[in-house]
Amino acid sequence: MKSFERPVLSHLKSITDPLLDPMQFAYRANRSVDDAVNMALHFILQHLDSAGTYARILFVDYSSAFNTIIPTLLLQDKLSQLHVPDSTGRWITDFLSDRKQHVKLGKHVSNSLTISTGSPQGCVLSPLLFSLYTNCCTSSHQSVKLDNLELNALKTVEMVVDFRRNAAPSSPITLCDSPVSTAESFRFLGTVISQDLKWQQNVSCITKKAQQRMYFLRQLKKFNLPKAMMVHFYTSIIESILTSSITIWYAAATIKDRSRLQRIIRYAEKVIGCNLPSLQDLHASRTLRRARKIMLDPSHPGHILFKTLLSGKRLGSVKTKTSRHKNSFFPHATGLINLFKKKK
Repeated sequence: MKSFERPVLSHLKSITDPLLDPMQFAYRANRSVDDAVNMALHFILQHLDSAGTYARILFVDYSSAFNTIIPTLLLQDKLSQLHVPDSTGRWITDFLSDRKQHVKLGKHVSNSLTISTGSPQGCVLSPLLFSLYTNCCTSSHQSVKLDNLELNALKTVEMVVDFRRNAAPSSPITLCDSPVSTAESFRFLGTVISQDLKWQQNVSCITKKAQQRMYFLRQLKKFNLPKAMMVHFYTSIIESILTSSITIWYAAATIKDRSRLQRIIRYAEKVIGCNLPSLQDLHASRTLRRARKIMLDPSHPGHILFKTLLSGKRLGSVKTKTSRHKNSFFPHATGLINLFKKKK
């Protein structure tokens, strides 16, 4: 079934992608979770550049989001408005309706139930269908509707970023008759964001994971695995952790935090017996690659931040007033691109 879902997915994307909310990053071509975090941080840092300001960030959680999709509503109010062909819409409605489901525990199997709500877990189409289903959930229009989505107040968290000298306590937020808890840090799309907007905690998490995986590299060394295979293992299993969301945090990380991660690379070099790409080089290459993809996508909300000057040789700098904003993705990427052009 998944083999048939894939061409349907490609067909749906070709139709709906230009019509989706520009701030929707999930499951879209040439976009990543890093883009979502970088855009969020850009708006926060840009706001904090103004004197006397602070930011209250609300990380909202929905209960069993994929299970809230109603096929008829998806067809009538979503797919039809996005100009999806009626035949495709009816196939999707039929695909989601009258599904049989049962629970198996050991040798025991429950009676089957017929379900016509939600999307199957592990389904190729589920992520995009959910994005289409919630496409109207934007904050820019009075007609915003949450459909059947239920806010999970227990998992919704607020984080206050306030660098004022005389910061006053913020009034609590109440959601579903329950006060929203506050946090000093939060893992947002895989990246730990702290209320001081520093990256020590995030780097500590990365360091711990990478060090745990170094054990397996040492074991491969004991079994005299060929050097080329060890490098491949390192790149896939350890380097992928070290560079996780590196475009978000590396430029703003302290020298001490960068050194902690670079030491892991140096140790891996000793184990394997060859030179490996430095973290700084990996960050530069990935930042340039991510920035170029954004520059080639006019619909990307960050596209406007990469403005070419009238000379056509350089990009205009992103205006910043603080070092924490200057070291965020968009200003730093602009500087890297200009430096790269200058060297050429």
